[in-house]
Amino acid sequence: MAFLPVLQTVPIVTRAFTVVIVLLSLILTGLRLSLDDRDVKDVFNGGMDSTLAYPWIVLVPGQAIWKPWTLFISSWVEVNLFEMIFSVLTFVMAGRYLERVWGPTEFLKFIVVVTVASNVIAVAVNIIEHILFQGTGLFLYGMSYHGLMGLQAGFLVAFTQLIPEHQVQLFGGLVKRRVKDLPMIYVAVSNVACIIGYQSPWILIQFGWLVSWFYLRFVKWNEGADFRGDRSDTFAFANWFPPFAQKYVAKLSEFVFSLAIRLRLTEPWAPNDAEAAAYAGVPGGSRAEAERRRAMALKALDQRMASKPPTRPAPAASSEPNSAGLSEVTHASAMPSALSAPNETVFDASQALDMKKERD
Repeated sequence: MAFLPVLQTVPIVTRAFTVVIVLLSLILTGLRLSLDDRDVKDVFNGGMDSTLAYPWIVLVPGQAIWKPWTLFISSWVEVNLFEMIFSVLTFVMAGRYLERVWGPTEFLKFIVVVTVASNVIAVAVNIIEHILFQGTGLFLYGMSYHGLMGLQAGFLVAFTQLIPEHQVQLFGGLVKRRVKDLPMIYVAVSNVACIIGYQSPWILIQFGWLVSWFYLRFVKWNEGADFRGDRSDTFAFANWFPPFAQKYVAKLSEFVFSLAIRLRLTEPWAPNDAEAAAYAGVPGGSRAEAERRRAMALKALDQRMASKPPTRPAPAASSEPNSAGLSEVTHASAMPSALSAPNETVFDASQALDMKKERD
């Protein structure tokens, strides 16, 4: 019950999907507990995975074409209490930050794209495996996909874009890692799990990483900018790999990108897009860009003022009130303002005195 007040402080989209995780996970748990041993053996030919009895709530690759809604709702179903608690905690912590930075609409788009696309890729991979292994049935009807692993990988990619140098401390500070290191650690865990035979659902981590990077790199619309994606060099695909492999990955990614341009799958980038991308999609990015441009303008103004010939010295201040006041005014006008326009004319004291005599 203590969790409910905390849940009320999170944004609306995060709150709604947190409730969905709990409800769907409890529904599946109740259904699985209602099966007896005989039913399990009859349905699964030995009863290895009881979730296969419910292809309308989990994603079974061979059933996806008849139950397409499972491409989305299966991501919100966890099969045990530990996974459900872990998914709720990670989703609430990530959602509170990302939804406030992106807004509810963009956050919802990110969720839908990453979950659905990851599951579609998983189904396609299973179909290819079914063909390669000559139709054993294991890859189409013998495994199911469920849970938030793919979206969790996507959250790590999003944090890498927004706060890459932020340090995360675990186990009382014994483990310290930068945020930009976490996605590939998660992908490495997925690789190990797949190698030892746990393709489902661990392979979703790899697909979630790839889909979320592609979406943030090429698709997501940047508020306040006139282009999509993050075109900075620091978010390039090669930077996800170890230094010794980055050169080769960069060449391969450049080839794929140029091929996509020829096929009109994407548009070429303008030269100034990479510079603008450094400030797009990041909290305070527009302010940082404004401060950078202001500093450049002040530097240019200082250089122009330093290159001008010295003006004639102003006459000594007179003891008369009118002359003293005029001297103070003209001296103030001779000091250029750092925020004035570059073409503003600066008058010295003698020019001001001449103008006063003409008026008299």
